[in-house]
Amino acid sequence: MDLNQVSTFVRVMETGSFTAAARALGLPKSSVSRRVSALETTLRVRLLQRSTRRLVLTEAGRLYFDRARAALGGLADASAAVIDTSREIAGPIRFTAGGDNTGLLANLLAEFLALHPKVQIDVVLTPRRVDLVAEGFDLALRAGPLVDSSLIVRRLGRGDLGLFASRAYVRKAGTPRRVSELAGHRFVLFGEPHDRRLLRLLGPGGHEAVAIDGPLVVHDMAFAADAIASGIGIGLVPETYFGWAMKGGLRSMRAELVRVFQTTR
Repeated sequence: MDLNQVSTFVRVMETGSFTAAARALGLPKSSVSRRVSALETTLRVRLLQRSTRRLVLTEAGRLYFDRARAALGGLADASAAVIDTSREIAGPIRFTAGGDNTGLLANLLAEFLALHPKVQIDVVLTPRRVDLVAEGFDLALRAGPLVDSSLIVRRLGRGDLGLFASRAYVRKAGTPRRVSELAGHRFVLFGEPHDRRLLRLLGPGGHEAVAIDGPLVVHDMAFAADAIASGIGIGLVPETYFGWAMKGGLRSMRAELVRVFQTTR
């Protein structure tokens, strides 16, 4: 069934003539007539009686016109519904992010949900690297280099990292003055297993690397910051982290943190 033929037939009967239908459709009158004739051939029934003055529907034509017009109206409504859906964000979103910076993330999600009240967000906080496809996630917020290049990624910003320690730790262990001196210090280790014991730094002197070790390995940046502030050792964290991310117990301890180096990992 050719829907162009059906819609042309309906338009002919709505406008009352082939000429008016051709004008409404932007087609030659001959094309309109051929479409209606082709529809009759397909259906193997005459739909209307033609005369020089008017068009008269046959009994079969009247039945077909009523049902075809209703069907075309339903298609138009379906198309409008799809268009409205594409214009308005709605439905469930499965989203994953790290367990740190939850205060900032909650505020951002609150603003988003206020703008899009028909969205429902399922938030999974985990520091591990997830498989978005296998685990059914729509979005992920992560820091670091992209591993799977098949993912669609948008860079939201860049954050410099810094080496921090508590004042108590510095008073006891001393302040390292050169990158090589970091090898003699205790660290709060964070990151992937193959990467956490080699510290790669980029500073005014260029790229440098130093082997590090420590008594504590963590998988959550918020916990790492707490551990650093508690005096366990030196840790590599975002420079902005202590500016807006830490709202809990670390707030009273933040004044005890000092920057050992300012550098980018």
